[in-house]
Formats: sequence, structure tokens, C-alpha cells
Amino acid sequence: MEIGKMKKTAIVSCYFQHNYGSMLQAYATQMVLDKLGYENETIDISGFDGEIKKAKILYFIKASLTSDILITKIGRAKDAVVRKLKKNNYTRSVEARDEAFRRFEKEHFEMSPAYKSKKELSDNCSRYKAVLVGSDQLWLPGNIAADYYTLNFVPDEINTVAYATSFGQSSLPKDTTKLAKVFLSKIKHISVREESGARIVNNITGRTVPVVCDPTLLFDGKDWMIIQEEAPIIEGEYIFVYFLGNNLLHREFVTRLKKETSLKVVCLPHIDEYVEADEACSDIRLYDIDPGQFLNLIRNAKYVCTDSFHCSAFSIQYEKNFFTFRRFSNTSRQSTNSRLETLFNMTGIEDRLIVGNENIKKVLTIKTDYSLVRERLRKNIEESYKYLTTALENQRSTDL
Repeated sequence: MEIGKMKKTAIVSCYFQHNYGSMLQAYATQMVLDKLGYENETIDISGFDGEIKKAKILYFIKASLTSDILITKIGRAKDAVVRKLKKNNYTRSVEARDEAFRRFEKEHFEMSPAYKSKKELSDNCSRYKAVLVGSDQLWLPGNIAADYYTLNFVPDEINTVAYATSFGQSSLPKDTTKLAKVFLSKIKHISVREESGARIVNNITGRTVPVVCDPTLLFDGKDWMIIQEEAPIIEGEYIFVYFLGNNLLHREFVTRLKKETSLKVVCLPHIDEYVEADEACSDIRLYDIDPGQFLNLIRNAKYVCTDSFHCSAFSIQYEKNFFTFRRFSNTSRQSTNSRLETLFNMTGIEDRLIVGNENIKKVLTIKTDYSLVRERLRKNIEESYKYLTTALENQRSTDL
């Protein structure tokens, strides 16, 4: 493998995940390094993704699965069955969405050579000045067991940085905690996306680490025009709906909002699994939508309904009338509510995080002073850029 003369920063991210938030945060990480003037490339895992998947499968086989995690797995397995049974419009539609993601990945990411194994990647880390992991839920227990996003493959002499990386839940199983203590002690600079993540790191290692902005928030709505068309995809006013979970109460809220406003409902259906209610609560269902078009749908919507962190984040950037629902109960082991709560606390927005049984007329009166939101975000963005620059230069940071 040819080794370049100029040392770059390597990005370890889930750029390949066919999820709008995952792909946009991975692209935002590349964007911020470009903005700061650091030559970079995202690690291409196509040569050893099977190695990672096998380790994750072994983890789930060995782990004592809690009921809520098992339910998630069953839901995705059910979707696979539905795809096989519905070898018609649904199957073709989902494939069209996957192809839109593949096109975006090919067009917008600066990729590394395709390493054949983690060992080959480790052997070639000398071509990098630093290896940066982030952000998204890359430190979920299954990912920790797969041992890629841990950066354990990086030799000690190479600078390692975690930017806004998330554990995806508020606590870790005991067996995972042992593994986490090892890699969290080795990474030279750590920042996280949620307050709960900072507590996890502190409890496990004693390190005090900063909570920084998700990389998508380091830019404003105008910056994101580089990957989307100015003209709206959908003409006229509409309610944009983007749900990852399968909660029927959330869909019923959309139906009531539609009745109250007389607006059409535009939906990206069946994102994580087939949800029959997605068909009933929407007028226009779109599949062949890439991440840039996803932003276009948010930017031009009259209202946005979502249970997604990143859809909420972009709704804030585009100063929308939006409603965010908790996908999980706070007691669920798989709950990702902490990231939503951190986002809303950071921006000072309190009343747009709702349950779904609220009175429609009342929630339509909610007003958000986005000038105050921008000011709160500005301070956090400045601190996030300061942390990242310091970490990439391998200087002492607020991470103690």
C-alpha cells in the first residue's frame, strides 16, 4: 500500500450507515476538519467490515439480552421477513433509498485506501498524524465488543481523539465496563456528546471530559446548502414526519396535527423497520431521498414531527416549528433520551420535547426565540472548536 508523504487525520465513523443522522454527522466531521485546515480521510472499512460484524454477532450471542434489546432485534428481523414477502413496491422502494445513500457516500466522502483487516490498518497508522473517532452512538456495547471504534488498533505514538462520541445509553453492562476502562484510558483526548456520557467516562476512569456539540451543529443552515438544492422538493406547505421508532401515539399526534392544520403529511416511512402506521398517517411517502434531500425536506417544512436527534438538530438550525418525541422510556436499557435532553438543555429549548398526547391547539401556540437559541449555541460551538483544535494539535485540553 502506497504511503502518502503528507500525514493526514484519519476519521473513524459510521459513514456507511444508511441512516440520515449517521451519514450527515460523519460528513460533518469531515467538513469541520476541512474548515480547520486538516487534511483528512475517512477510514474505508469495506475490506474488514465482516470482521467487525462477526465480533458484534458474537457479543449478542454471548450477552444476556434484556427484553427491550431483544425486542429491537426482533423488530429488525421482522422487517427482513417483510421485505422477502413483499417482493414488490416495498422491496424496490427500500432499495431505492439504499441506492440514494450509496450515491451520497460515493460523491461526498474522501476515503482512505480499503484496508483488508484491522491489523493492516494498524500497521499503516504511521501515515496519520491523528486518528479521530466520532460522533454518533459508536460506543454502544456491541460496538465496544467489536473493538473498532475503541481505537485500540492505533499505536500509542499516534495521537487519538474522540469527538462528541456517544455511548448511546446512560449506563454500560459490567462486562462492557471492563472493556471500556481499557480504551477510555488509552485515548489521549476524549469529548462526548451527552452529559450521561461524561458521567460514564468519569465513573469508569476518573477522567473529566467535556460535552461538545454534535458535529452537525458546528455549521448553520446556510453551510448545509452545499449538499442540497435551493428549490423545495415538495411544493406548498406540509408537515414533515421522520420517525425511527414504531410508537403509534406519535403517529396519532401527526394525524391530529394534520386535521387541525389541513396540511398534507410528507413522510420518510419505515426507516428502521416496517411500520404499517406510517402508511396510514401520511399523504406522501418518499424513499429515493439522499441526506442532502433530507435537509431540503426539513428546511422547507411548515412543521416537523420526529423522534430523531439529528432531525431535531437540523430543525433547530432551520428554526422550524417542530415537535420531538422520546423514542424510549427513560427506564429502558436502550434509551437514547439523554442525547435529546442534552440538546434541548444546550439550546435552552424546553417545550418542544413532548409525549404525543398533548392538546394540538396548545402546542401550536409554542413559540421559540431562535435568537436566544443561536446565542446559546454560539458559545457551545466556540468551545467545541477550541477543544477540537487543541486535541488535534495534541496539546493539553479541558480533558483532564
